[in-house]
This record gives sequence, C-alpha cells and structure tokens, in this order.
Amino acid sequence: MKGKPEPMSRAPGMLTGVALLLPITLSTMAIVLLAPILPQLMQAFGHVPGAAYWVPMILTIPALCVAFFSPIAGLLGDRLGHRRLLLGSLLVYAVVGVAPLFLHSLPAILLSRVGVGLSEALIMVLSTAMIADHFSGAARDRWLAAQTAFASLSALLFFNIGGQLGALGWRTPFWAYGSALLMFLLVLIFTRQPARHATPSPADAASSAPVAFPWSNMLIILAITVYGSIFFYTVQIQASSGLVQLQLTDPARIGFLTSIASIGVPLGTFLYSRIGRWPVRMLLLLEFAILAIGFCIMGYARTPSIFLIGCFLNQIGAGLLLPTLLVWAMSLLRFEIRGRGVGLWQSAFAFGQFLSPLVVTLLSGLARGLLPAFVLLSLGALIGVGIALLLPFGRGGQPVAGVVAHG
Repeated sequence: MKGKPEPMSRAPGMLTGVALLLPITLSTMAIVLLAPILPQLMQAFGHVPGAAYWVPMILTIPALCVAFFSPIAGLLGDRLGHRRLLLGSLLVYAVVGVAPLFLHSLPAILLSRVGVGLSEALIMVLSTAMIADHFSGAARDRWLAAQTAFASLSALLFFNIGGQLGALGWRTPFWAYGSALLMFLLVLIFTRQPARHATPSPADAASSAPVAFPWSNMLIILAITVYGSIFFYTVQIQASSGLVQLQLTDPARIGFLTSIASIGVPLGTFLYSRIGRWPVRMLLLLEFAILAIGFCIMGYARTPSIFLIGCFLNQIGAGLLLPTLLVWAMSLLRFEIRGRGVGLWQSAFAFGQFLSPLVVTLLSGLARGLLPAFVLLSLGALIGVGIALLLPFGRGGQPVAGVVAHG
C-alpha cells in the first residue's frame, strides 16, 4: 500500500537537494572504496577454492544487483511510496555494508554484498525519483545533472579514503558504509513525500485516466542509455591500461593522472547546466561527437600526455551525455509511474557498465591491441551521431518522445 503523501510545508531548497544527492554516492562507495584493498582481500581469502573468481565479486556483485533489481525497485517505490522505502533502504545499506567487519567466511561476506546491491538499487532509483518529486522544470534538471558530478567527485574521495583506511587492515574501510545513517537523517529531516507538484509539469498534467507507461519512447532512451554507458565507463576502466601501453608504469602516477582526466565528467555536467535546455538532438550530436574525438585522440596517442588529453575530452562528453539521457527519460514520467521508469533507466545504465569491459576486450582482440580498440570505439561513437540524426524528433527540436509522453 502506498505511503500517505505529506503536504509540502515550504518549497524545497538547497538542503533538500543535497539530502537527495548524497545517497547517490553510496553506489560509488560500493566499488571504489574497496578497490585499494583488493590485494589484501585476495591474500585473506586466497585459500578458498576459486578465490581468484570469487574475491573480486566482493566489488562487482552490487553492480550486477543494481542492473537486475532496479526495475523491481522502481515498482516497489511506486507502490509503497518513494520516501518511506528510501529511508528503509538507507538503514539496510548501513547494516549490510558494515557487516563484513564481523563476518569471517567469504560466502557470508558475498551474501552481505548482495544485500548492499539490493539496497543500493533502491537508493539509486528512489533518490532520483524523489528529486523529480520535489523539484520541477529547470531546477529539477539541474539537480538531476548534479548527480553525475557528485558521483564522479565522490569516486576520487572514496578511492583515497579506501586506501588510507586499508592501511589499517582490510576490514577497516567497511566502517565507511555506516555513513548511510547520516544520509538517513538528512532525508528524514529535509524531505517529504509530495503527492504531486502544486504546478504540474507537462509530463505530470492532470488526467483522471489510468497512466499508461510510454514504452515506445522509453525503449529508445533505454537503448541509447546502454549504448552510451559503455562509452561512459571505458575511460574510467581502461585509462590506466592505456597508460601502461604507453610505457607509464608508476601506479601512483597512473592513479593520479587518471583521476585528473576524470575531472572532465563534472566539467561536462557543469556545461550541461548551461546548455541543457537545448533540443535533445543537438545535445546528442554534440556529446557523441566529443566522445568520438576523445577516443580518436586516445587511439592514435604516442605519449601519455596526448593520451590524457583524449581521456579528458572524452570525459567531458560523458559528463554531458549522462544527464541528457536521465533528464530526457524523466520528462516522460508522471508521478504515478516515475519509480518504475527510473528503475528501468538505472538498470540500462548498469548493464552498460557491465558490458563496457567486455566490449573493449572484444574490440582489442579484433584490433590487436587496446589503443587500436579506442579507434574502433571512436567509430562506435560516430554511430551515436548517426543515431541522433535519425531519431524521430518533433517540431521545435524537441523529441517526439516528449510530445507523446502522456501515453
């Protein structure tokens, strides 16, 4: 049964937005925080049969859970109430997140990581849906776009925190998952469960008829999201390997230079805040073109500095693309179906993350090397430009999907 909506006592402000942005960082924490201690985990559980396969899953299981469970998370949110379920999910995340501090077997730790992934799926879907519940118009678009920058910057923070805490033992970084309790308090204090916006957006226009889910339009966005997510994660996953190919071997320097290149993502998100009201076709054309140019520079680079210029440019395109797709999807979703729509979008994005290293491995085999694979990825991004040109858009430069959002 859906939670009873509470009236908004005042217009949502900065603290409401921040309270709903912070939970997004928990998805980054699930992987990045533990990356520095992976060698310690391998040492601690190296005696377990199949450890080389099972131990890395401590990091990756949450992402797979997000990919598979996000659509169900959205349905549950629409039925039980976004805010109520988000609060419960933050509590569960804190409990299962710190559980490895007290667990001694690898299967038990893996089971706790499944719990992290399931609660993470709910948190990602519901916090995004609640941004749209509380804000509308340009304010909504800004807060949705800020998610990308927040997640990217938090990755830099968590990687360093994980390394520092890991020096005290492999269990110590798991204490950081308790920060979900602070986020619980912020959501509890600074958010409400609004029934509808006082002034509905076109996508939320009043209609007493049952709300039809805009499948034909959402499927287009979901397909582009999977495709774009593959490109989004390529630099984050493969940049260090590319630098090694260019004879840079110092791990500390590789990590530092890769993090510098990743600043392109929040920069791209900032640029989106300035041009996000452009027609979607123009945005997609620009974004896939930047991705293509970045990949091309990476593929033909012969020095680390040129390679990093390509990475940085690529990440600007990635930082523009993600909020474009998310805001486009949200423009279709009325209040009653918002949770399931966000769940499907998050699932598509997570599947792209899962596919990214597989695609790069396949292309590396075809091109006989990682750097030539980046050239093929550049061609793939150019296909994205073609997709943007061929998509059906209505008059005024707005996507047809937005015109028929009412189903």
